[in-house]
Amino acid sequence: MNIKQLTLAIAGAAAFTLGPVQSAFAADYAVVLKTLASPYWVAMKDGVLAEAKKQGVQVDIFAANSEDDITGQQRLLEDVVNKNYRAIGVAPISPVNVVQAIAAANKKGIYVVNMDEKVDMSQLKAAGGSVVAFLATDNAALGEKAGKYIVSKLGSAGGKVAIIEGKAGNSSGDARRDGVKKAFAAAPNVKVVASLPADWDRSRALDVATNILQRNPDLKAIYAANDTMALGAVQAVKNAGKLGKVLVMGTDGVPEAIDSVKRGELTATAAQDTATLGAKSLDILVQSVKNKPAIKPDNAPQFVAIDSKIVTKE
Repeated sequence: MNIKQLTLAIAGAAAFTLGPVQSAFAADYAVVLKTLASPYWVAMKDGVLAEAKKQGVQVDIFAANSEDDITGQQRLLEDVVNKNYRAIGVAPISPVNVVQAIAAANKKGIYVVNMDEKVDMSQLKAAGGSVVAFLATDNAALGEKAGKYIVSKLGSAGGKVAIIEGKAGNSSGDARRDGVKKAFAAAPNVKVVASLPADWDRSRALDVATNILQRNPDLKAIYAANDTMALGAVQAVKNAGKLGKVLVMGTDGVPEAIDSVKRGELTATAAQDTATLGAKSLDILVQSVKNKPAIKPDNAPQFVAIDSKIVTKE
């Protein structure tokens, strides 16, 4: 099976093995992430582990190979549902790829918490499923916070700005884009000259940013919806000989981006607290098993917004 499975056994101290093996202790909880191929998701895994140790519970963590492995994650969650977990957390790759698996979990009396990427709630309800809670960074607020920071850095002079979006149709990326546009729209001296997707990809972002810079030699700032794309944009700015003249801001607060901020290349990043998101998700799973709320398609999920912060060199 072309899926990475991370199994954790927590008994006093946490120990884990990478590979298709089962925990030495029966786990009541499972978490299915998009991937473990980036610091963003590793931090979320670490948050889950820390909370599991704190609460004295066992948790199995699974992840698809990549954020594009939609069918792989779907099969993985289906397999997890067929095991004897009492509650499952899942960060879907798309709004619809795990709808049927969640509904199947609910029919078995398994509580589900939706992490990071929101499930299509209308389709989930139609399938007879529900989630106890949805936890995510408030991406619209994050985008607006990032936009306000850029506006403040541009000052009274303002200028032309560009947005490098994520993958078209991705709800998190769309919310960040809309939030930053809201902040720019509120600044009369700021003009958005381009807003284009780069599919969360560094080399794609390099190409997009290069084209934007060529068409707008007086560009003052670029906002990228994740740090991977922001680092590609930084490279485009360096290639154009405009480092220090064009502000570049990313999103997520991954280690490579923070190192770039320290070097004075990336101007800033809007950091998400994914460790807290992971920890809080597991806490809600544990409380659901303890309190046993009714599982009904009509139940609206609790929304828990995880705050973000701006990381600068200062």
